[in-house]
Amino acid sequence: MVTAMKPNILFIFSDQHRHDVMGCAGHPLVRTPTLDALAGRGLRFTRVWCQSPICQPSRASLITGRHPYDLDLFYNDKSSATHASRDGGDTSGEFDPEWPTVMKQLQAGGYETATIGKTHYHGIPSPEDIKAAGGRYDFRNYEDMVKRFGWDHVLEEFDKYVHSTRAFRTPYSDYLEELGLGKAYREQIRSVFRLTPTHWRGETSVVSQENDLTSFLADHAIDWLKKRRRDKPFLLKLAFVQPHVPLIDDPDWAAYYANADIAVPDLNRPVKTNEAWSWYIDQLMKHSQAATMTADFVREGSRHYFGMVSLIDQKIGEVLAALTMQHELENTWIIYSCDHGEMLGSHGLWAKMNFYHPSVQVPLLLVPPIGMTGRQSNRLSELTDVTATIADIAGVEPPAGCRGKSLLSELNCVTGTGHELVYSRIQSYAAVRDTRYRFTMEMNSGQACELFDLANDPDENENLVNEPGRKGMVDDYRDALNRIQDNRIDW
Repeated sequence: MVTAMKPNILFIFSDQHRHDVMGCAGHPLVRTPTLDALAGRGLRFTRVWCQSPICQPSRASLITGRHPYDLDLFYNDKSSATHASRDGGDTSGEFDPEWPTVMKQLQAGGYETATIGKTHYHGIPSPEDIKAAGGRYDFRNYEDMVKRFGWDHVLEEFDKYVHSTRAFRTPYSDYLEELGLGKAYREQIRSVFRLTPTHWRGETSVVSQENDLTSFLADHAIDWLKKRRRDKPFLLKLAFVQPHVPLIDDPDWAAYYANADIAVPDLNRPVKTNEAWSWYIDQLMKHSQAATMTADFVREGSRHYFGMVSLIDQKIGEVLAALTMQHELENTWIIYSCDHGEMLGSHGLWAKMNFYHPSVQVPLLLVPPIGMTGRQSNRLSELTDVTATIADIAGVEPPAGCRGKSLLSELNCVTGTGHELVYSRIQSYAAVRDTRYRFTMEMNSGQACELFDLANDPDENENLVNEPGRKGMVDDYRDALNRIQDNRIDW
């Protein structure tokens, strides 16, 4: 075996994993033994914010280390069901392969880079694109564009919704067709398609665990690890598509959770504090199909969400076992995180797109190659810090304009290196939090929408923004948000 002079980096990045749905985070029911074991020999960060509680801006922020405002990305692209804006505008920024990214920095530093799974650097092909492709668009057409962001190897998947039609081809849809499972799987995805009346219904997959999308991606990661060149260190980003909706888990984990006694959160809806915030709450309620959210409905959906999380955990274990067999684990850093959280009924909401902690807070595990005594860090952190940390591990400079701060100092219990405020943005709404308070503002009007005392109200039930005695505090946070965005970093 040739030992790389620099350490390898295995970056496991799931989609929509709520931060507290792990055993190591105190969840009383969900089975995540692999993630728990990683937390037991690494750092688990307990106060990490994504920079946008929606897919594309969060992922752009991660690869560049910049805030969404720096990149003109405030929501998903126009092909997405979540592309909307309060002022009726339809402007949508796009991913730019010319951006400085952390992957390009690692390539320049001698690393081989690979991404397997969901990047979401692009949207869904338009009807014109499909027609030009002869009636069936292959998502592998995006691979050259994705490589331009700094990836040497690409296996691209997308949300399961693109598997609902034969108009799209992906590696996974072709795989199911070869197994004779394509038709049944497409029909199931269509039966719970986004924004239909059954969007949030929990179901058991018609596809076995062995052939689940999560298994498919993990198998490809293991295959890449076996075949990769051995004269370079690697950055492998294994980007699972789940536990993003649809809420469909494999039959094995579905059986495990079938009779689970799942506690349902408070389904009380957010308070409408003013006109600007009322409009946005209405959008959240519409997307969540709030009228369907009975306790039993949420409980059933949660069962299948837990099943998806447990399968991800199981497959991470298999990837780590493959690294062990190759004698590479002792030279590999492991990072686990995701793009944003999932409400799972909290505040009467599904999905994300808001600044409640189940949506904006993300899990983060950082495990050095030789391990350590596992502990927690409550440092205020952002996903941009993951960007800076990957660069630090690799011994390269972070990408130009990176706002993040490396987390490696936390390994030695060095304090005072975190953020005083962490930031997140979606559409025209932005939020900050410090060690005690969380504040939200509509940036175009300057209207303050939310203020929560996280020390006395950790579940964010009492919105203090209109209390007369809080006016000075509201003004201070408003000024802080304006200063952050005035300090825009143009690439």
